Amino acid sequence: MGQNKILVALAILFFIVSSCVFTVSETERAIKFRLGEIIKYDFKPGLHFKMPFINNVKKFDSRILTMDSNPERFLTSEKKNVIVDSFVKWKIADVRTFYTAVAGDIRQANLRLDQIIKDAYRSEFSKRTIKQLVSTDRNAIRTSLIKSSTPIASKLGMEIVDVQVKRIDLPSEVSSSVYRRMEAERERVAREFRSQGKEAAERIRANADKQREIILANAFRDAEKVRGAGDAVAADIYAKAYGEDVEFFSFYRSMNAYKQTFRSSGDMLVVEPDSDFFRYFKKAK
Repeated sequence: MGQNKILVALAILFFIVSSCVFTVSETERAIKFRLGEIIKYDFKPGLHFKMPFINNVKKFDSRILTMDSNPERFLTSEKKNVIVDSFVKWKIADVRTFYTAVAGDIRQANLRLDQIIKDAYRSEFSKRTIKQLVSTDRNAIRTSLIKSSTPIASKLGMEIVDVQVKRIDLPSEVSSSVYRRMEAERERVAREFRSQGKEAAERIRANADKQREIILANAFRDAEKVRGAGDAVAADIYAKAYGEDVEFFSFYRSMNAYKQTFRSSGDMLVVEPDSDFFRYFKKAK
């Protein structure tokens, strides 16, 4: 009987002690209430005390949370629709403001934040064309979105850590016309490049032909000079040699003439028998 009383006393003591303390981990933010009124919210990780039945504590996740938005349509400065798929990283910055603004409901916080981010997207995209959205650095859009949405989110006790655009698509009814315009633009640029290439090729070809003609003309000129000089030297040598023995060179030239005239057995030459052409034949007799 005495042991039962001790166990009951220990159980009551454990209940009282457990009702007087609570713990806050490093990944939590806590608020302590007194009869529904917030009396403290800046708790450090560790063990803390409270009054049973008078104080109660609510805890919230202080880690970075992700809000993955559904794809949404936005108008560009050209009044064209684009479909944007994005997500937001956020965390609780001021737990008291967060609780007061959305009653500490994460789902309600995501809904409010989703509207804030969509308004920021709507404002940013209305300043840009589709081409600018495709070509602009995503970091520039991200920075602008965070800058414009942070003051509003802070009123809800939330801190926006990151905003990322996963994908920007065109509606099917717009894609075909945009692709046709892009294709026409690429074709125009390609034609311009081909025209410039042909013009450059013609210039190079004309210059090469010009250089070829100049080189050939110079080569022919130099060859004629060399040939003329060679002929002059040859004529001089021939004249000097001819002057040394006129009879021998006359005989030599006649022999070459006979050789060129009577190359085959069928060759025939009709001349006077006492022609000077057969002078050396007569001497041979």
